[in-house]
Amino acid sequence: MDPSTGQIGKNAIPDALLRRGQRILLEAEAFVRERCPAVEVTTQEAEGAPAPALRELAKGATEVVVGRCGLGGFNDLLPGSVSVDLAGRATCPVVVVSGELRPVYEEVVVGVNTSSVCEPALAYAFEQARLRGATLRAVHALAPGAAHDMDEVHDRLEALRKEYAQVTVIEDVRSEQPVDALADASESADLLVVGSHGLGTVGSRLFSSVSRGVLFQARCPVVAVHSWRPPASGRS
Repeated sequence: MDPSTGQIGKNAIPDALLRRGQRILLEAEAFVRERCPAVEVTTQEAEGAPAPALRELAKGATEVVVGRCGLGGFNDLLPGSVSVDLAGRATCPVVVVSGELRPVYEEVVVGVNTSSVCEPALAYAFEQARLRGATLRAVHALAPGAAHDMDEVHDRLEALRKEYAQVTVIEDVRSEQPVDALADASESADLLVVGSHGLGTVGSRLFSSVSRGVLFQARCPVVAVHSWRPPASGRS
């Protein structure tokens, strides 16, 4: 290990591990080429711990996709795990996917509230619904007894409805804990979108309890969005 960087050099990695990693890359490339021949595929070996290496690569990416274990994959979502680290710190959207095979429901779910953190997530969710030809379910949930400012939430949705006129939107207001509401909605969704503060190291440790809980409990792929820029055309 290089003491100045904390990274493991290739010379310190056993040949068997290097060969295994290269084999995994070749298999992944072959799989994508078979499933999506029109997609350009490249592979890259990176040194060091997975989370920092992926964060570095994600700086120039549109989004980054990582896998996690199934519903019992608790270790993948502990503080310091790759999934939580990226979701809390990457600057581009982070998609966390489990290996569970699911039917297509033609619905995208997004968590929406009065915080500005949800704005990039909401815009990303509208775009995903447009691309998929899916309905968008905007879930606004607060614990029982808490005040609901539905006017502000409605205004956020209306602003994007004008840009995405072809997207059908369901405003789903629930009087329950946000994690429970979003996890329930994910049962019949193809994608669940949540906002991320993206506050660096401290933000990763204090990664929203709602977002962390959703990563663990959701039944469908989850996208954590810190910042996102919509395409210049094709929305209407």
